[in-house]
Amino acid sequence: MPTRHGNVVVWATDVDQEAIEQAARAARLPFVRGHVALMPDAHVGLGATVGSVIPTAGAVIPAAVGVDIGCGMIALETSLTSHALPDDLGALHAEIRARVPAGVGRGHDHARSTDALDALLARRPWDEHDRGAKKTRTAATQFGSLGSGNHFVEVCLDERDHVWIVLHSGSRGVGNVLAKEHIATAKGLMAQYFVELADPDLAYLVEGTPEFDAYIRAMLWAQDYAMENREAMMDAVVTALRRALGAEVVEVDRVNCHHNFTEREHHHGHDVWLTRKGAIRARAGDRGVIPGSMGTRSYIVSGLGNPASYCSCSHGAGRRLSRGQARRTLDVAGLRARMVGKAWNDADAVALLDEDPRAYKDIDQVMADQADLVTVEHTLHQVLNYKGL
Repeated sequence: MPTRHGNVVVWATDVDQEAIEQAARAARLPFVRGHVALMPDAHVGLGATVGSVIPTAGAVIPAAVGVDIGCGMIALETSLTSHALPDDLGALHAEIRARVPAGVGRGHDHARSTDALDALLARRPWDEHDRGAKKTRTAATQFGSLGSGNHFVEVCLDERDHVWIVLHSGSRGVGNVLAKEHIATAKGLMAQYFVELADPDLAYLVEGTPEFDAYIRAMLWAQDYAMENREAMMDAVVTALRRALGAEVVEVDRVNCHHNFTEREHHHGHDVWLTRKGAIRARAGDRGVIPGSMGTRSYIVSGLGNPASYCSCSHGAGRRLSRGQARRTLDVAGLRARMVGKAWNDADAVALLDEDPRAYKDIDQVMADQADLVTVEHTLHQVLNYKGL
């Protein structure tokens, strides 16, 4: 059950006091309507706490959505069981790597043309002057690419031995550029109007202004880009699975959900902009994907519509150690020990040390903490993990 800390309601049993204090700073903003909800995976972020749900009226905080607008998860259940998979998944890992570019700034060699991408670019929220042409090129070449950090592709088996593909990514470089532009605009307006904030990254845009309208347009577009980007990569991974196995792969089920986004919603008698920074929408019946960390379990869930959480749940395990702390304190041998029996980027173990599962919270505890937010439909166990660097 959640605990209350002033105007912050916390579902996490494993959470730093610093994260609660950071959420409390956001909760004190005059346009916040109600409490700030902290999910079980909450940890300190930039401006707003990762794993926080913030209801606002008349304003939005661009940094609360973050620089990876629309980041989220997609999972696909296939017609296969483990018997269709070879003992050595190295060839499948290589096939996925060849079809899904990953890493900082990486994309396809040439701009792609698909119906989804063409439709997105036809309504892009920028013109081709100034840096617009570069945004268009970035959006086109990085469409269907993974990114870096904690973004990944997994092949998993569920409790029935069914094969799933799970993928985590967002709006890539174009979403990052759009977010940073509007965060800078918000900070500039705070300085122009002599608004002092407890944290500069809580800079906001006021509804009814041109700056607000421009951000909402850009944000909604980037959310759509992220959603379609995941769809494109999932289709590519299914193709990789077909080629590597030499067998037909039939799609049985698909779930695609954001966890960095803002939407217009109605909660506790108010129409608000509800910002979920590292949280999934979990209205009654909403389906979501909650991953653990490398080598651990992931979950397909169904929302319970808990009003106290603004119908939200966690987006993953949540970090226990910062990336710097993980690199300083964890060892490669320990990471390799935790990935025994799985196909993964073993040659990149040193670079992936900050993604070691020891740097993350216990996903089973996270799931136990949110038993009043979601029910578990399927529990997935990884057999392959492909990370961007």
